[in-house]
Amino acid sequence: MSETDTARRVSGEDEVVDLCRDLIRIDTSNYGDHSGPGERAAAEYVAEKLAEVGLEPRIIESHPGRASTVARIEGEDPSRPALLVHGHTDVVPADAGDWTHHPFSGEIADGCVWGRGAVDMKDMDAMTLAVVRDRLRSGRRPPRDVVLAFLADEEAGGTYGARHLVDRHPDLFEGVTEAVGEVGGFSFTVNENLRLYLVETAQKGMHWMRLTVEGTAGHGSMTNNDNAITELCEAVGRLGRHTWPVRVTKTVRSFLDELSDALGTPLDPEDMEATLAKLGGIAKMVGATLRNSAAPTMLGAGYKVNVIPGQAAAHVDGRFLPGHEEEFLADLDRILGPRVRREDVHADKALETSFDGDLVDAMQSALRAEDPIARAVPYMLSGGTDAKSFDALGIRCFGFAPLKLPPELDFAGMFHGVDERVPVDGLKFGVRVLDRFLDAS
Repeated sequence: MSETDTARRVSGEDEVVDLCRDLIRIDTSNYGDHSGPGERAAAEYVAEKLAEVGLEPRIIESHPGRASTVARIEGEDPSRPALLVHGHTDVVPADAGDWTHHPFSGEIADGCVWGRGAVDMKDMDAMTLAVVRDRLRSGRRPPRDVVLAFLADEEAGGTYGARHLVDRHPDLFEGVTEAVGEVGGFSFTVNENLRLYLVETAQKGMHWMRLTVEGTAGHGSMTNNDNAITELCEAVGRLGRHTWPVRVTKTVRSFLDELSDALGTPLDPEDMEATLAKLGGIAKMVGATLRNSAAPTMLGAGYKVNVIPGQAAAHVDGRFLPGHEEEFLADLDRILGPRVRREDVHADKALETSFDGDLVDAMQSALRAEDPIARAVPYMLSGGTDAKSFDALGIRCFGFAPLKLPPELDFAGMFHGVDERVPVDGLKFGVRVLDRFLDAS
């Protein structure tokens, strides 16, 4: 038997685990300042895997080491609008000393693939590669053109990845009207007769900001009523303890209505404690989509213990709901007070689309074919994705990286957390669903 015949016997399900492990073993930690290893090695790996099955991928490097890979699959009807399937190859850093298994080992244990990026989002990268390779080996073209994008820098806002491609190479996305990407399509088991799959149709906007206060420098032994550190810490404390008002957006209302129907019990967003208590492992994700938020994340000032510095600074991760940016910024300035100067480090819009159309129908049918008790429902992501960049091209974006998860797995806690891992069975399930989805879309 020839090597080609042997290769054709390998299905997407057969190789998705190895693809995921290989990608995890490529350290693509993104520190936000180009100090990490970059994504070039991952981009080359992806390009090689795509070229092996006849595609002509392009590697585009926006900064030394910061590389993305893009390829287009010609569909059966190229006159139809194209579909974008995108994922990012960078990951947030990880401290190996905190982990049960080394974060860049791709180890298999307890039925899961462990490592940084296992759910955010080298699992989806691997599932996409596995499906595409299987389809092209067997000569199965998708119904319409599909653009594949494996992107750099998502974890720092996408400036050197999706944003660079949209601004400098928009021709790569010619004819694309819809897209699917990360943080959606994962399961929430309600009972033995119903499993909800949360499809992301909205996401909060962001204001990553630096706060600074100017004060009077002086000797640490002297009384100083204009201490920049004191002023800043009081402002940051007010911000960190602030309870933002509940604002129920269209997507969150739809999600709570769907969940209320599934649970057979009312869910009141005005009674947060009672509502979140009924949501189990997804409570964190849902709770963060009911309010604007501003989390202090970094603090710095001074250079010697007996010197009062003239300036103190802090960084804050601010997120606002769709339609509530102006309210968020006004509240922020009121809480911080006039002494605090704020400047954006990175800002981007909120997104929201409706949960309807042929693409949603394709998701629903693909999920039900593999899980008869599946029901797709819309939800809002508290974070952000590269969809923010693609929205600038008029592309309608969804989060759909399908995974059937064990009910006991704290999926929300996996994102940027310690001991990130994805079930092996979940990866294989995702391959089957994505394959059906491409046929139906």
